[in-house]
Amino acid sequence: MRTRLAGALLAVLALTATTACGGATAAAPAKRSTATTTANRVEPLADTSTPKLPVTVNSADGRKVTVRTTDRIVPLSGSLSEIVFTLGLGDRVVARDITATFAQAAKLPVVTRNHDVSAESVLSLKPDLVLAETTTGPDEAMDQIRAAGIPIVVVDPAQGLDDVGPRTQKVADALGVPTAGKELTARSEQRIAAVRKDVPEENPKPRVAFLYLRGSASVYLIGGKGSGATSLIEAAGGIDAGAESGLTKDFTTITSEALVKAAPDAILVMTKGLESVDGIDGLVRIPGVAQTPAGMNRRVVSIEDGALLSYGPRTDQVLKSVVEQLYKGDAA
Repeated sequence: MRTRLAGALLAVLALTATTACGGATAAAPAKRSTATTTANRVEPLADTSTPKLPVTVNSADGRKVTVRTTDRIVPLSGSLSEIVFTLGLGDRVVARDITATFAQAAKLPVVTRNHDVSAESVLSLKPDLVLAETTTGPDEAMDQIRAAGIPIVVVDPAQGLDDVGPRTQKVADALGVPTAGKELTARSEQRIAAVRKDVPEENPKPRVAFLYLRGSASVYLIGGKGSGATSLIEAAGGIDAGAESGLTKDFTTITSEALVKAAPDAILVMTKGLESVDGIDGLVRIPGVAQTPAGMNRRVVSIEDGALLSYGPRTDQVLKSVVEQLYKGDAA
């Protein structure tokens, strides 16, 4: 359920283009910058492997799927697109999900909004292979694609840092490049480990609340257990304030009481979500935020929407950006 909700939230955010505007300056001085440093490009492996096909793989939906060619690939999530491009097969991708926001995919036609797949749009591109997640839908659209004879390989959605390697390998196996999958997995794990090694030790550990914001619709949520942000926060040396305060739902409507109980030292948000509430000035006007240590110190970490919870090849960059913003900050 978490992954279904988180995927939907990502899609909604990606569709919301809200221009940030200045608000009244809050009393506390700006101590932290909200600029994200996640690169907007993926870094393909240096050596591109030639797919060895056909292959038969176990799909996460319980089916066995045979892939005979990968000349025309349609990944139905931004994270899956990142993996395909980073494996060096981006020139074979013919369409994208709206959450595939990195530069190399920008000009591809959008055929899905994660949970709003257009079977007609997918089929019009005559794909050889469709990559999806168990939360991709609607089911009717997926069935229509299968009925047209297009193989669909389904992968479990990412829950956290531990999923980076297994998801990479599952996609690589389906594409007939298992060796490239091992190489990319090793590279990703090494880079994540390198970032974690340099995480400052703050005592006590900073309590970080993950907030989902969509000001245009007055939607303000705080992440709890299973929101998808916990492992990232912990890897950055923090404590997931929402989960630790006892929020058992993936996301809960923000209330002053919930924020007081969570008592975050810092707030983690997606960039467009922060823009939708008019930046930090607007964030601290949300009831309860200004009374938290995070609100009083304006300690906010902002990460690109499509990258924050993707747990793909750019996860080391996401983690590095979280660490830099959480502990060091920049000049505003």
